[in-house]
Order: sequence, then C-alpha cells, then structure tokens
Amino acid sequence: MNDAPPMAAIGWREWLTLPDLNITGVKAKTDTGARTSALHATEIEAYERDGHAQVRFCVRPNRNDRAQTVVCEAPLVDMRRVTNSGGSAEQRCVIRTLVVLGDFRWSIEVTLTDRGDMIFPMLLGRTALAGRFLVDPSRSYVFGRRHRSPS
Repeated sequence: MNDAPPMAAIGWREWLTLPDLNITGVKAKTDTGARTSALHATEIEAYERDGHAQVRFCVRPNRNDRAQTVVCEAPLVDMRRVTNSGGSAEQRCVIRTLVVLGDFRWSIEVTLTDRGDMIFPMLLGRTALAGRFLVDPSRSYVFGRRHRSPS
C-alpha cells in the first residue's frame, strides 16, 4: 500500500514565473534527462560584493521579443561543469531562485547559459521536478498559458 500523496501532473512544456528575478513568464520545457534546470542568459558576469559571490546577467524571457530584456542579479551558488545535449562541457554559473507554476512555489537551482539557438529559453530539470510532479508528455501548458502582467 502506498500512502504517499498523489503528485501533480505537468505537461512537457509549461509557463513559469521566476519572481526573484522579476520574470513574469518564461516558456520552459520539462526535461527529465537534464539533472539541473537551465535558463537562457547573456552578458553573464560573476563578481564579488561585500565578500559574497554574485552574478549579473540578462534574460530575454520571450525569444520573439528582442526589446524585452530583464537585467538580473543573484547570489552565485556554484560554478559547475555541465555537459549539454550536444555533448560539449562548459563551466556554468549556478543560482538558486524561486519558481512558480500555478499554485506551486518552490526553490530550484538553475544554471545560466546561452540558449539563444534553442526554442525554449528554460529547461526545468529532473532535480526541480523530483517528488513534486509527474510529467505527462501528451499534455502542454497544464497550468495555463502565459500570464501577462498589466501594463
């Protein structure tokens, strides 16, 4: 007998909010093959402030809107060697940030990398999914389409 609470099902792609980074909507592909989540970032610059490692970077949440760029800053959690889907290894900055999907809110680790040639600006990796969600590959946007903030 299994007394574990049922996990929510999510689709193979979902819209996420990253409130710590002031990103109100980013399209993410759920990727059980990727250990860590990844976010498309450019102009990545690690630095130190008051003795603490930080990273500054730019995010374009909507790849079709080049004018919308969000400048972000976050504590640098780690520098990690990551092998991408093409088999190339690179050192990436790792941050921890809050992610929101529907009524779910939790903290995840995210690597920063240039995903400009990818369809999805973000991958939601298996560590972020584990114990919380089951992925239904036949569904998309289970929690709805992008939520636009009022202008």
